[in-house]
Amino acid sequence: MVKDNVLKVRSQIEEICHRLGRKSKEVTLVAVTKFAPPEAIQEAIDAGISHIAENRVQEAQKKFPPLLAKNPQVRSHLIGHLQTNKVKDTIEVCSFIQSVDGLKLAHEIEKQAAKLGKTVEILVQFNAAREAQKFGAAPQEALGLMESISQLAHIQIKGLMCMAPYTDNEGVIRKAFADLRAIRDQVRSRFMGHTKVEMGILSMGMSGDYKIAIEEGSTMVRVGSAIFKSGEI
Repeated sequence: MVKDNVLKVRSQIEEICHRLGRKSKEVTLVAVTKFAPPEAIQEAIDAGISHIAENRVQEAQKKFPPLLAKNPQVRSHLIGHLQTNKVKDTIEVCSFIQSVDGLKLAHEIEKQAAKLGKTVEILVQFNAAREAQKFGAAPQEALGLMESISQLAHIQIKGLMCMAPYTDNEGVIRKAFADLRAIRDQVRSRFMGHTKVEMGILSMGMSGDYKIAIEEGSTMVRVGSAIFKSGEI
């Protein structure tokens, strides 16, 4: 089932990209392993998945080390809210942190990365939906936040991330994605050529809305239930 689901999601990504005149290889598929047992995650990897993600550090600690030992080509991501006291644990099991939403967290990542002698790749998360209950930096803080994080020696900014708003209104979802793309364009223009700031990744879209996200320029989609559950594609 998992293999078939991976193939179906990839096929849909290819169809969307073909319609848009984009190359499907421009869109990275990240399998969100929340609730998935290790054997199902391995099946996804065997089907070609090379990026896996967890929402919670504790789950990543349990699942990722044996999988990564067996599959060294796989990149591991944290996509959920990260508290500063969990940074050290996260860096040890995840090679990519997608949910950096402020300077305090960035400084803690810098501190722990320096101790480990590592450079941590991150995405800066923005609250593009402007919902009070959502994590993420305020869009108006974009340039100042990027400037501050870019001064940290052990962090490499690879792009931006957002969560879609909690709504079935496609227009509202589409606007949030378009707003993040606009922030990306603004940052890209301001930091062109900066060695610590890259804007190659626009991580937006999950199982329910990744098709809309790709239409709005997403280069990374985070898909869980459409891969690991039946009947939800």
